[in-house]
Amino acid sequence: MRIESSRRLRGPNRYLARPVQVTRVLLDGLTERESSDFPGFTDRLLAAFPGLAEHHCAFGEPGGFVKRLHGGTYFGHTAEHVAIELSQRIGRPVNFGRTEGTGVPGEYDVVTECPVDEPPDSGVAEALLALAIAGVLAALHGEPVRVEDELAVLRRTYEREKAGPSTAAIADAARARGIPVERVGELSLLRLGYGRHRRLVWAALTDHTSAIGVDIASDKELTRRLLDEAGVPVPTGGAAASLAEALDIFAELGPPVVVKPRQGRQGMHVFLGVDTPDALRAAYEAATAGGDDAVVERELTGRDYRVLTVGGKVVAAAERVAAHVVGDGATDVAGLIARANEDPRRGDGHARALTRIVVDDVALTLLRRQGVAVDTVPAAGQVVRLRENANLSTGGTSVDVTDDVHPSVADLCRRVAAIVGLDIAGLDLRLPSIAEPLPPTGSLAGGGVIEVNAAPGLRMHLDPSDGTARDVGDAIVEALYPAGSPSRIPLVAITGTNGKTTVARLTAHLLDGAGLRVGVTTTDGIAIGGRLVQRADATGPRSARVVLSDPTVDAAVLETARGGMLRQGLGYDWSDVGIITNLSSDHLGQDGIDNIEELVDLKCLIGERVREGGAVVLNADDPRSRGLAAHPDTRFEKREIVWCSLDPRNPLIRRHWDTGGRAYLLADGWLVELADRRWIPILAVGELGGGFGGAARHLVANALAATAAARVLGVATARVAERLRTFTDNPGRGMLLHLGGVDVLVDYAHNPAAIRAIGDLVDRLWGADHAVAAVTLPGDRRDDLLRESAREVARFDRVVIYEDSDRRGRAPGEVPAILHDELTATSPKATCAVVRTVDEAVPAALAMARPGDVVLLLYEKIEPVLSLLRTLGAETPHDQHVSFPLIGASV
Repeated sequence: MRIESSRRLRGPNRYLARPVQVTRVLLDGLTERESSDFPGFTDRLLAAFPGLAEHHCAFGEPGGFVKRLHGGTYFGHTAEHVAIELSQRIGRPVNFGRTEGTGVPGEYDVVTECPVDEPPDSGVAEALLALAIAGVLAALHGEPVRVEDELAVLRRTYEREKAGPSTAAIADAARARGIPVERVGELSLLRLGYGRHRRLVWAALTDHTSAIGVDIASDKELTRRLLDEAGVPVPTGGAAASLAEALDIFAELGPPVVVKPRQGRQGMHVFLGVDTPDALRAAYEAATAGGDDAVVERELTGRDYRVLTVGGKVVAAAERVAAHVVGDGATDVAGLIARANEDPRRGDGHARALTRIVVDDVALTLLRRQGVAVDTVPAAGQVVRLRENANLSTGGTSVDVTDDVHPSVADLCRRVAAIVGLDIAGLDLRLPSIAEPLPPTGSLAGGGVIEVNAAPGLRMHLDPSDGTARDVGDAIVEALYPAGSPSRIPLVAITGTNGKTTVARLTAHLLDGAGLRVGVTTTDGIAIGGRLVQRADATGPRSARVVLSDPTVDAAVLETARGGMLRQGLGYDWSDVGIITNLSSDHLGQDGIDNIEELVDLKCLIGERVREGGAVVLNADDPRSRGLAAHPDTRFEKREIVWCSLDPRNPLIRRHWDTGGRAYLLADGWLVELADRRWIPILAVGELGGGFGGAARHLVANALAATAAARVLGVATARVAERLRTFTDNPGRGMLLHLGGVDVLVDYAHNPAAIRAIGDLVDRLWGADHAVAAVTLPGDRRDDLLRESAREVARFDRVVIYEDSDRRGRAPGEVPAILHDELTATSPKATCAVVRTVDEAVPAALAMARPGDVVLLLYEKIEPVLSLLRTLGAETPHDQHVSFPLIGASV
């Protein structure tokens, strides 16, 4: 049993609304073998992984998986459960798993849930499964199951990669409010919201945080001076660029003093209680070791407090207690520190609520001052200090005192944050008691402000060592998104077999007409505000994130293809409108989707991820879409179902309207809205831009879907009608050019349904006997789908077949041969030429055409085709549809 490949689905996907890892596992010699085939295996596995006894599996209760083991289950499924158990052992909270066969004997996809903010390129999930496989194989062969050493490495990796407490608290608070959240890689940077409502948060810094405020807070001397000038009680002192200057300040202030780096952070190299010139020299050398100046200031007496202000409000306060141990009369200092570090809340750096206590030069110096060493056994009850500063990052602890803060202290903290210019500030105070009123300024016995911190740590407030935890993450989110503030933009997602790109372009065109700056993704690329900013097949989640993270975007329209959903999941959490254009056979046999039922289930994800109260737009003329209506509440519960149809007599439309539903259809030559039991004409079909006077039935259907989306989002019917008239920018879809005396119709039809639709248009406007088809089809389609497409092309009696430049794994000439054989078998009298490239196919098709004919050109990539046609002299008519009759009511 071994791993072949792995991929991360970081957005909502066919398995789960949360991220998952999909790993292809090959069973090799264990193919078709089950756990029950090996006596003693289950007992050995449970002995090594006793937590498996609690796994539910399909039985829905603890012990369900054990029943499966005894009854017999395949080994991919067994490895899945062991991987989940190992994940839980390292504190990585996941529960979901699934194992699916790929259709190839002994080949399975093992799906395991991943933490929502785990970096998408993390290797932890695959490594856990690899370790699980090793454990299963060891148990299978009766060998010792040893996983602890590797598991310890993975635990450290997970701790390093996971979001820290501050970042996690903000992310959790945002999600609780329904605000979209995305962590950027392994950083503490979070993107909250979509489009114009996007906000950035980096730990406790936000995109509202003043850069000047951060610079001021980073300069301890500048902060002290600025606050002193504002009448804020601060310790006297100054900055020293040399030891001589430091000694002068010390002589002026008198002991004890505090020595710290001018640009210091997290309590590093801060020395308190400096009371002699020699102690000052040592402290100065350590504080300036990084090349920074040192600050020397009078040490204030009192207790150490941290007050957190957010958006001008005091939201939390804690008394900080410096790192220390308490003797028991039997254990030396080193043992007491080791015992303290066994607290599960302690970890390295900022990964957990508390930081491990480290015995470094600062701690050793302080121990010597107390007359003890690491091997000293303190008396019972004796307090041994390991730090004088109380930062959590140096091993300190905290006690929540938020409810004790005196109003005068709270007022001082709000003033200080405003003076420095920080929206989020951590203020360090030395006071006799935070519950007492502040004495008049100038009374050093009353304490004061000793530091102001930008990007303050939140751990002491989120999980204090004693007292009430404070949801400071929610306070930060509240400051960014005050109650009632939007965090999302209108979002339309579009999928289906055909028409996705045109519907996306049309929808964007309609929303643009409503004054919105639209970001749209299609097979052409990403467009922002009508300008193409990236040319590529942009129908996957990465492209969606480009649009949704752009703060200039007012609305998003996302063409969402099968491939992206399968390989990475969705690029968003919820949409307002989900459109499924139609559901027919295409791409079958790719990425584990082997039949139309599986394809339908996948595409329905677009409807399932519409928010409650949003709308799912479906095609009432498509049999498989109509099949969804049998159980719409199951798939699309609490969403509005909006139907579209070209047939005003469709009984589904009538029933839907009778029960108060909304629909959009073609009736008596008009695009019509049925809503609130009213019949509202929107546009005469002959006026539809690009609709060939109403002959392009597929484009009319696309216009109905786009109209439905725009109307759901509140665009007025008059504005919709105006924009439908002016829709002309649809490159590569039903593009008409003139070349000599021949029309050239360029289209991207590449599956049976699409070829049928464009063929129907040709029949209506020219007639099949006045048409030549130049055809290519992608090589990644199954042979049966290629043959079905060829049968649709066989309606034309003159055909030129050429090959894609990207054969997608096919042998040279393989696809044209399949198309030729099927076409000539279907229509033996047809004239069918096979050439190599589009450069050869276009002249060959033109040579077959007679004056007044049309050449239907199906292409692989639009740019080289249009370039070729322009070179040959093709022209776009000023009004390419004016010569076609109004088809209207006959459509």
